[in-house]
Amino acid sequence: MRVRFLLATATVAVAALHSDPGSQKPLFGPEVHSGLAGGLDVVDDVPLDAQSPASCAATLLQMKLAAARGDDFFVAVTTRACKRLKIADDDVCEGSVALEGPIIAHSLRGLTIGSKTSRLICVALFGRCSFPDVEEYNVPFPSPKPEKQRPSPSGQRPLRVIHYSDIHVDPWYTEGADADCTKFICCRNYADGPAPGDAFRPAGPNGEHTCDSPVGLEQSMYNAIKTLVPNAVFSIFTGDIIDHAVWNTTTIQNSLDVTNAYDRMDAAGMLVYGTAGNHEASPANSYPPLGVSSSTQWLYDILSDSWTRWVSPRGIDTTREFGAYSTKYPDGNLRVISLSTNLYYVHNYWLYEDPMEEDPSGQLAWLVSELDAAEKAGERVYIMGHMAPGARDAFHDASNYFDQIVNRYEATIAALFFGHTHLDEFEISYSNYSRRTSDNAVAVSYIGPSMTPTSGNPAFRVYDVDPVTFGVLDITTYIANMSDPAFQSEGPVWTKYYSARETYGALVSPPLAPLELDSNKLEEETRELDAAFWHEVTEILEKNSTAFDEFITRKRRGWQPDVCDDDECKGAEICKLRAGRAQDNCIPPGFIRLRPARDVPTTNLGEWECDGSVTADTLGNLAGDAETRAWLEMLVNADDDLIY
Repeated sequence: MRVRFLLATATVAVAALHSDPGSQKPLFGPEVHSGLAGGLDVVDDVPLDAQSPASCAATLLQMKLAAARGDDFFVAVTTRACKRLKIADDDVCEGSVALEGPIIAHSLRGLTIGSKTSRLICVALFGRCSFPDVEEYNVPFPSPKPEKQRPSPSGQRPLRVIHYSDIHVDPWYTEGADADCTKFICCRNYADGPAPGDAFRPAGPNGEHTCDSPVGLEQSMYNAIKTLVPNAVFSIFTGDIIDHAVWNTTTIQNSLDVTNAYDRMDAAGMLVYGTAGNHEASPANSYPPLGVSSSTQWLYDILSDSWTRWVSPRGIDTTREFGAYSTKYPDGNLRVISLSTNLYYVHNYWLYEDPMEEDPSGQLAWLVSELDAAEKAGERVYIMGHMAPGARDAFHDASNYFDQIVNRYEATIAALFFGHTHLDEFEISYSNYSRRTSDNAVAVSYIGPSMTPTSGNPAFRVYDVDPVTFGVLDITTYIANMSDPAFQSEGPVWTKYYSARETYGALVSPPLAPLELDSNKLEEETRELDAAFWHEVTEILEKNSTAFDEFITRKRRGWQPDVCDDDECKGAEICKLRAGRAQDNCIPPGFIRLRPARDVPTTNLGEWECDGSVTADTLGNLAGDAETRAWLEMLVNADDDLIY
């Protein structure tokens, strides 16, 4: 479809777009300059359905004009659009846009339409064009890559390490509240919901799939860990404490929730290495780089105070600075590096400076220095963060640069751990993505399933790791089966779901023997579940339909598995597993509706889970049809008294 965008005159547009004092940048790239040259009033014949920079620019320009009239105007227009399009309930539209809108407006005002940054923000906000090519950049390293190889397992008795993620604890979860509502999460006494006792589907005491986690479910997991894995040496928590009610977060409430969650972990007697999830911030996803804004300093201070019981003073210093740390595990030759992957997240709208920084907050340079020091000291390293580098919502440039670092220090990095997707997954990094084989697979990122039940049964993982190399020898996933009739009446019962070594190790050639955990010494030929192993697993999934279907079922821990029964879907799924670098993950761009239209009486986060925003979903839908576009243009050019 080709449409005609009526705009204000070029003179008015230019004046409005210079609303940020001191800006000397060109307002538009060459794609848009031609449409405004000579005082033309239109940008004509823009093919909005095409995946092109011009298509993105046409819609983006309207919102840039709105942002130029100030934060309040931008928020008012976007809120109206959210309600008109029924993106969410009115209170959700109002709260979400009020929180996110000023950040997006700030980025839009500094944007040059047609620049690479504008194309990237089109991907995040509109889903109307593909990711631009990665900017060539060779990460500088202080020393050349040595000939050193990844160490073989020692054969000694493994240590046990816990991994849990995305707990999303809802302090307002209410037993008996409606578990079937029109918002992203239910099981709360919403003002526009049924009166207490009148719920169509009353929430049980221990959690529902349409709701985030009650505190009791979280506590039951810690109790299960103590019972099932009493000899665990430490826990890895890959972030996201805060619930999905993104429209009413505050710094005060988030501070309480983060502090209380880490206090509960500490009370359970665990040594915890944590990381910051995108939801810990308020507004959600809001992590400005150093030098842009200090609006998230409150969170870095809270995390520093919470982590000081487990992390070295030096690590606490960098946490206060930009939310990351490096610290030594006290009982072994292991360094744990926790990254703020929020600095590479497409829905962190503070990142859209024009031009964008290659290394926000200098975190990648810091990571290189930590890994280089670890290499020289002969240390093994765990890298952890919230969002995996190959995720659909990771910036391709940052992912590429991170992948260069992983390849350089592959012999030092024992494993990488992430969360965010809420699914039971993994990603493989390669030295050559044009020919991905077991021979050039260099690292594996373990993506842990969530505890919150919105994507499946609550889960945590136990890694059996070599005490010398810290390589992963097995992964056992435990779940609380919410389909068990006793789940609500007697409480969650956590049981073994599957062992990766038993399940996938039996399929590779030669097959892997199960670990003998009661023995003080393992067989000398015990194989690590390294990147080559996981590549071999993907080859099996390609050929073995039963194994593939079972893998898909395990992603949601046996609850309502996704349907993936054609060659295109299977190929895309395998491609994601082989994509430790986001530019190679085979995921097309596009915005995701956060939930069904408002008149559908159910909550369904669907693919969204921790990915997305109400404001982005609103803006993405604004380019949907001619009537909506005309309505938007009328609003953007309206007098203030018609907007407020």
